[in-house]
Amino acid sequence: MKQRLITGIFSGALFLGLCVLGNWPYQLLLTAMAFIGFYEFVKMIGIPALSGSTVLGYTAILSFMIPWNLLGISAPLSWEQGIWILLLLFLLVTVFTKNKLDIRVTALLFTGIVYIGMGFSYMAMARASDDGHGLFWTFLLLFCIWGSDAGAYFVGRSMGKNKLWPAISPNKTVEGAVGGVLISMLIALVFAIFAPEHLAIGRALLIGLSCAVLGQLGDLVQSAYKRAYGIKDSGTLLPGHGGILDRCDSWIIVFPFVHIVMLMPYY
Repeated sequence: MKQRLITGIFSGALFLGLCVLGNWPYQLLLTAMAFIGFYEFVKMIGIPALSGSTVLGYTAILSFMIPWNLLGISAPLSWEQGIWILLLLFLLVTVFTKNKLDIRVTALLFTGIVYIGMGFSYMAMARASDDGHGLFWTFLLLFCIWGSDAGAYFVGRSMGKNKLWPAISPNKTVEGAVGGVLISMLIALVFAIFAPEHLAIGRALLIGLSCAVLGQLGDLVQSAYKRAYGIKDSGTLLPGHGGILDRCDSWIIVFPFVHIVMLMPYY
């Protein structure tokens, strides 16, 4: 627990500090996290960290993370165009390697790239929002996610009796999940009360609900594929916490979701 607290305080202070700075420092941090997250994913599914297919994957991650807004130019491709070209390249890999990398492996790589690349890319987009209040929106989502995690943990430990999904994550309880939802919605409500010019109460409650539900589902997704590969943590970068994907599993689901369904007021 001591190691976990020290790691959490240090890494949290570094992350929040660069988030406050924004611009290139934060963008570079997120890009590094995306690369590490993809490395953890590749290692988990048993593919060499440096091979032709993984180099293609790292290149795709980089393309997701290029900050076109900071460069002052428009992206040459839309999301749909970029993802389709990436899909085509991975389909061709199966042909050119004569099925040494078959469709099952390339499909996993493609999934990991979209899952991780889009997740961290939308985190960068939230901080660089066009309305000039990116720090507000980023903190809103992060604090709702963290509040949901804390609420689920403490309520689950004190009141939890009914298992939520024992086949995937045996320690999670229904009571903890509900507690996480309520804490997340309360945090979003506080943001709306103190900044009504940015966020209406109704929308805040929807965002809080989404952060809790999708955040907990993101955590279950991470638990499911770790269980499928028989590992406890995705990595060892953060002592006491695991890897980047262990810490960011909720973030990289929540940030794209609230953008895509247009819950963010600036979208």
